[in-house]
Amino acid sequence: MPNYLKHGDGNRLVGFARYTELLDRDIKRFLFVNFLTLIGFLPFFIGVLFAILSSSTLLLLPACIFGGALAGPALSCMYDAVFRSLRDAPGKCLENYRRALKQNWRQSILPGIIFCLFLGFYLFMLMMFWQASSSPGFGTLALYLFSLLMFTMFFSLFWPQLVLFKQSSKQTFKNCLLFLLRFFWKTLGCAVLQVLYWGILVLFLPWSVILLPLTGFWFILFTANFLLYRILNESFGIEEKIAKAFPEQTVIYEDDETWLKRKQAEQ
Repeated sequence: MPNYLKHGDGNRLVGFARYTELLDRDIKRFLFVNFLTLIGFLPFFIGVLFAILSSSTLLLLPACIFGGALAGPALSCMYDAVFRSLRDAPGKCLENYRRALKQNWRQSILPGIIFCLFLGFYLFMLMMFWQASSSPGFGTLALYLFSLLMFTMFFSLFWPQLVLFKQSSKQTFKNCLLFLLRFFWKTLGCAVLQVLYWGILVLFLPWSVILLPLTGFWFILFTANFLLYRILNESFGIEEKIAKAFPEQTVIYEDDETWLKRKQAEQ
């Protein structure tokens, strides 16, 4: 049975009105899933912190591998919650989280390890730059920022496909490449937004830690994917494919009059 939503004139809101609508409706579930995501990333962050304090890459490697195996499934559930919100999928928060974890935990372990290996080395290098007696050269900084942006752009497209579709890794990589070639500048803009957000949090450590339960992962992932969602949906056919696979998640928007008539007919 499709999911009916009473929605003004029967059309989905757009722009800032849509953004605030989703925040008002789903912020509680975002905070809940964000808390579980922070728990999933905690071993990774603690391991990387000890590796940085001891200046040990030997400690960094197992911290990223073990931490990534836990962080990957947690991050996939965060992406699942964001995209359920963006497409107005029904369901209770805890039930959706359990379903997402059951569907994605196996396939997200290896990507989680790779993701955390890259992220751990980026954080390690950043702290080495910070502690160095002399500033790194312009070329070194430019290469560091460029690779960080490319890393962010790629995984910003990889994680949504992992949680939304059952497809081969080859197809996922191909989709990422084609999407980047077609929508490079918009994807780059969203990646810059994410890097700036996390950069500010790192810059103001340890005081910024108090913001993690409030904004943490959910705020920047929701904002970045909200900006990309229209072209992601058009390119990958997100809502069309999910409606075919899961008819109960189909959303039909009704104006006030149609909504009232249907409710009266049901009674």
